Amino acid sequence: MRLDKYLKVSRIIKRRTVANEACDMGRVTLNGREAKAGAEVKEGDVITLRFGDRVSKYEIVSVSEHAAKADAALMYRQVE
Repeated sequence: MRLDKYLKVSRIIKRRTVANEACDMGRVTLNGREAKAGAEVKEGDVITLRFGDRVSKYEIVSVSEHAAKADAALMYRQVE
């Protein structure tokens, strides 16, 4: 699954366009490397988001094309 779509489906970022822009601005890293919106994600990958002074790190637990709002938080685990 594409990184921007995963961020939206998992509700880490609410809209796919915002996820795209974050990737374009270099605010998203995948496994320690700067990632483009089209990068493929899989279980076990680590996503790091930087918004201002805030840095959030997530490990992908599952990849699913669709997720209900209640199940979205089960798709990842926050690290640190």
